[in-house]
Amino acid sequence: MEPGKEGLAPPSWRKQEEGKGDKPYGVLAYLEMLETQAHQEAVEQEKREQQKEKLAMLKARVRKLRLQRDKLREKVDLQEKQQPGKEGVVPDPAHPIAPRDVVEWRIRNLQALLQLFYLTGISGKPTRRGVCFSLSTAYEGTYLDSYHLELCTNPQVQILRHSIPVFIPLEQISKKYLQTDIRRFLSLLSDHLNAYAGRRHQAEQLEEHFSDQIEGALQRNSLYNLLIFNYNIPRNAQTFPFQARLLYGDPCCSLPTEVTVSCTPDAPASLVETAASHSEMFRCVALHKAFQSFNPLDVTS
Repeated sequence: MEPGKEGLAPPSWRKQEEGKGDKPYGVLAYLEMLETQAHQEAVEQEKREQQKEKLAMLKARVRKLRLQRDKLREKVDLQEKQQPGKEGVVPDPAHPIAPRDVVEWRIRNLQALLQLFYLTGISGKPTRRGVCFSLSTAYEGTYLDSYHLELCTNPQVQILRHSIPVFIPLEQISKKYLQTDIRRFLSLLSDHLNAYAGRRHQAEQLEEHFSDQIEGALQRNSLYNLLIFNYNIPRNAQTFPFQARLLYGDPCCSLPTEVTVSCTPDAPASLVETAASHSEMFRCVALHKAFQSFNPLDVTS
């Protein structure tokens, strides 16, 4: 070693010492990272366990509610079977059931139905011979019409008078449910009336607000479950004609189940694409609202 340089170490030694000095710092950082990851995993694991416990509690709650529901159903069925006038109940000769008791029981049942249907657009009031129902129709918050139905409850439930349109299958629905399930009868009848009123309302709105785009008369039947019309989309002083055919296969639905929108045979590909998009729109949106959403700029020549 040269004089005066005893305190200097060879370069290779210095690198080795520097590496030794850096190593403890790198290990600590790595340990901190592992500790952070372990903490995060512990937190996630705790969340998963809490979710599992909550899910198990909810499942237990559902099972308990279902059990209560089944017990209530059994109780209601038993009470209904024990009511006067019910089939399967053997009358007691020592305590015969008076016809008046049967009528009063039926009136109480009808009054309970009135309370049940009040918020669904069905209301009514007892009459001397039975009960008179009023079925209100609406579409998207717009009140439309009301229809009336008077039922006689003695000796059996039957329709006395009504204002239901002739094209609503009232006789078919009454044969199926009137004697066995009057709740289902009223609910299904209300569905038919609301769907019809909704379809009619859409067609009327289309004629009222988009008459400038409708060519000729809108063809429809009395039930409004088939609509055929021609319309045009203006752009740059030009009009692009389309023909639409909407079939409402579900009598309890106000949206069509089958839609066909066509354009002229020699129409460009862009018009064919526009017809396809209109067809999809008619299936998902009310008729007049679909026309509101049509953008003429989407139609290109």
